[in-house]
Amino acid sequence: MVKGYAIGRAAVMSAAALEVVHYRVASHEVESECERLRRALAQARDELQAMAGTLPEDAPRELGPLLTVHSMLLDDPMLFQQTCALITERHYNAEWALTSQGQTLAEQFALMEDDYLRERGADIRQVIERVLRVLSGSSSLLAELEAADSPEPLIVVARDISPADMLRLRGGRFAAFLTDLGGPTSHTAIVARSMNVPAVVGLGHLRALVRDGDTLIADGFTGVVLVNPSAQVLQEYRQRQADYARERAQLALLRDAPAVTLDGIAIKLEANIELPEEAQAAMLAGADGIGLFRSEFLFMGRRDLPTEQEQYQAYASVVKTMAGRPVTIRTLDLGADKNLDGDVTVASNPALGLRAIRYCLANPEIFATQLRALLRASLHGHVRILIPMISHMHEVHATRQAIDAACTELEARGVPYARNISLGAMVEIPAIAIAIEPFVESLDFLSIGTNDLIQYTLAIDRGDSDVADLYDPMHPAVLRLISHTINAGERAGKPVAVCGEMAGDARVTRMLLGLGLTEFSMHPAQLLDVKKEVRQAHSNALRVKVASALNRAERIDLASLSA
Repeated sequence: MVKGYAIGRAAVMSAAALEVVHYRVASHEVESECERLRRALAQARDELQAMAGTLPEDAPRELGPLLTVHSMLLDDPMLFQQTCALITERHYNAEWALTSQGQTLAEQFALMEDDYLRERGADIRQVIERVLRVLSGSSSLLAELEAADSPEPLIVVARDISPADMLRLRGGRFAAFLTDLGGPTSHTAIVARSMNVPAVVGLGHLRALVRDGDTLIADGFTGVVLVNPSAQVLQEYRQRQADYARERAQLALLRDAPAVTLDGIAIKLEANIELPEEAQAAMLAGADGIGLFRSEFLFMGRRDLPTEQEQYQAYASVVKTMAGRPVTIRTLDLGADKNLDGDVTVASNPALGLRAIRYCLANPEIFATQLRALLRASLHGHVRILIPMISHMHEVHATRQAIDAACTELEARGVPYARNISLGAMVEIPAIAIAIEPFVESLDFLSIGTNDLIQYTLAIDRGDSDVADLYDPMHPAVLRLISHTINAGERAGKPVAVCGEMAGDARVTRMLLGLGLTEFSMHPAQLLDVKKEVRQAHSNALRVKVASALNRAERIDLASLSA
């Protein structure tokens, strides 16, 4: 969900163009059918490339990279080859073959452990839908929306919305985006957030229940969508809209205000980013630095590995944008159920398999290339290297050896880099949180990844809807692990941050302050909400309340912390 309230008329994006016919082609028609598919792929790719090359200045920064990803997927020879194989072997028509291949790819992506990568199956689906429209000769699903001249805001209701479609919709009077598919890290949510437009995604079957012109209320806070509400309900939500607008205007005044508690404790509020372009949004939000740059996003949506130079340019651009503020870059966090070349191999238990630092140490050339790029970028500012999924001290030692080897290679090439680069680890496996002391002594900083820490502590797959209600950030065991890590950092004089979803949830800001946390890292859009809570809190008083609850192994009453 993307926060906010929206009231408007429904504009339902039809999917009729995607209802393709299925038939078999004769043997002598196979070659021409494959050629028809090839032309459609090329046309769809050319359309995206042309769109990416003529982005207007006011387009969201995320759209350029997303359009490029879709273009590269269409240019991938494997998409054509595997689909053409279905035409050749089974005599499917091009539409049938492409739909079948899309279903196979979607099933493979659905098995992926990582939330973001699992939702990248939407990229495959969206590019296939674009090609199907070309094959069918139909006009764009957005033609009626682009031409719409509604006297009141429209709320787009769709099965899904591709990045290209989001671009074409950006100039209209669209109050919100509602989709049957997607999740918090889907493109619709990402781009809607950058456009500051409410969005509710993953609604299931809303499109089948709404008609064009219906009056809709979209609540981006609760995920509730109301269809044709009463006049009384409309008035209530219009008041909520007005109140929220005033609240955001007041929050904007905090941008340059210091994040200091009532008792004078300075708090660092940093930003999580996934693409280099997002560093500018972090600066505009008043971030104290980048607390988490998820570097794996540079590796996704491409057939080849990014070169050292490509990675260096991406990292250096963020470091330069942050103008001396610290930039914490997490090394590649892929593996087990997701491979860089797009092939998918499913481990018996991907969450516990060869991923993150385990993957990097098992693939030293990939790791060495990234480390050299990071070291080179460190010359432009304060770079900190963050290692994910550490569980053993020997992984720390192996990482330092890999960094030393990268330094030696750069020196042999005469390439400059900063000599005193900081090395930290993600605390996301309970083992490191429980036996934290040697890690604190050996590393320069720690960053708690609460998403995985909760998952591993409670044995809950956070992507499994059957047990989603058991995923509990406030479980006393989870809070004790966080507290133990923060306290160990305090004793050793080493900084400890939280970069998981909890850090950006203003409802738990006071609780984290009560645990002793002084460094938060979150999506830039969440920063001002958290800063507001920080400036209204008394840190030392909160520490007494939270410590008392933890000692009694009680659940912490968040409301009592605001009293």
